[in-house]
Amino acid sequence: MVVPEAAGTLLDALRDHLGVRSPKDGCSPQGQCGCCTVLVDGAPRVACVTPVRRVAGRSVTTLDGLPADQRAAWADAFCATGASQCGFCTPGIIVRLAGLRAKDPQADDAAVGRSLAAHLCRCTGWRTIHEAWAAVRDGRPKGSRDLEAASRRATIEGRTPQQVGHEVALGEGGFADDGAPADALVAVPDGQGGWAVGETLAAARATAGKVQGRRTTVPVEPPLALPDGDWAVTLRTSWVEPAYLETDASWCAPGRVPASPLGNGGAFGGKVHSPVADAARLLADAHGRAVRVLLSREDTVRLGPKRPPIAVGMRSDGTGVLRAVRTPGLADVVRAIAPTITLEEVDVPGPPTSMDARAAGWAELALLRAGLAGVAGAVRSPDGAVAEASVADGRIEVRVACGDPLDEVVLRSYCIGAAHMAFGWVTSEGLAVDGDGAVHDLTIRSFGVVLALDTPEIDVEIVHDDGPPVNGSDAVFVAVATALWVERGCPPDLPDTVRARRGGSR
Repeated sequence: MVVPEAAGTLLDALRDHLGVRSPKDGCSPQGQCGCCTVLVDGAPRVACVTPVRRVAGRSVTTLDGLPADQRAAWADAFCATGASQCGFCTPGIIVRLAGLRAKDPQADDAAVGRSLAAHLCRCTGWRTIHEAWAAVRDGRPKGSRDLEAASRRATIEGRTPQQVGHEVALGEGGFADDGAPADALVAVPDGQGGWAVGETLAAARATAGKVQGRRTTVPVEPPLALPDGDWAVTLRTSWVEPAYLETDASWCAPGRVPASPLGNGGAFGGKVHSPVADAARLLADAHGRAVRVLLSREDTVRLGPKRPPIAVGMRSDGTGVLRAVRTPGLADVVRAIAPTITLEEVDVPGPPTSMDARAAGWAELALLRAGLAGVAGAVRSPDGAVAEASVADGRIEVRVACGDPLDEVVLRSYCIGAAHMAFGWVTSEGLAVDGDGAVHDLTIRSFGVVLALDTPEIDVEIVHDDGPPVNGSDAVFVAVATALWVERGCPPDLPDTVRARRGGSR
């Protein structure tokens, strides 16, 4: 196919000139997430930082271009193992694994882990992706499942409507930007609180003066000082980026309803109040044309909500003081879960905060209670789920009861993903924000999301009961976080990067 050299990157050429939507833009463009991976002459390459002129005369294969039997085999395996949830990152991962299989059909787990080092996945916790590889490698037949029940469980865990099926692994889960008309205008934040509009994404970004994000050398530090007091246990947390892979996107035609930025997943609460849908509606009406509204990776970091950082001290009798960045709804959570804790909300320069983040507030309080007890016991979520976790010898073991499982594959996948997120929250995830509130970590690799090779083994036991199905993965997140925190000796600051630097257990 012929595209103009002015198309810019290979990803621009594929998505905006040829209408090939399986490669995704997750880092805008930083070459760091793997969502846009394609094969160039059979070798995996990230398309977002590959100038289109460099592939002139070469063979470019996207997920859509794989043989139909291969596509079906990967889609079956990813669906059967729960290796895709939202499905945004999986097209690039499947292309990467297809390239690996062509080179080494019997590759072991270590080789797969090394191959996945070029990718990020926020949902699955990696283990199920390894299992999908093994299913394809070994030619295992897919099992029979009730995908409607699976979608119900996914919706409960993701807290937003979500589908489960073979098409999801292929990146066809209904992401907002994938359905935008080819002739739509493109709008991006202009850095002044408004929107820069152009005929193409490249033109809109040029109008906005977008500067590529960088990773900083500024250290990640909790922004709040501990309250004064004689405390039995203390905890301070840092700014943390939700790090969902699909950045906020919407599009709208004049007089129509805008596409939801939630797509096929809830982004862990990060997109519940995204501004892009309202902006798409207003801009479409103003310009009399369909408009795509897109946030870059840097935009999501600067503008997207974070869980509120806290600094809390607790006495041996359970009383204490929790100092937190002012966040609507936090007082209600503290009052309901820990009425003996005095809340001090303070205004701190920095990105916006939200209680929509996973288990915000009650996760931190659960850590403190486990620290007082000296042991991480079972936790009960506000939804009524019960989870407990143990950490030993590089392995995380989880047990969860959350009513009727509906579909064990989906529930297990979400619980493994929650354990992976908890592991990162305690050990590595943080965001550098200076005293003026400016975010300095603007690349997706700088957020501390744990890679496949660094993720411990995670085993999940699902307890069957006849109760109504409730969210279980949030309880798993809290249970794993408390188990890790206690196992590490209740470090006073999160993330506990000091121990990691000194060679502590992972």
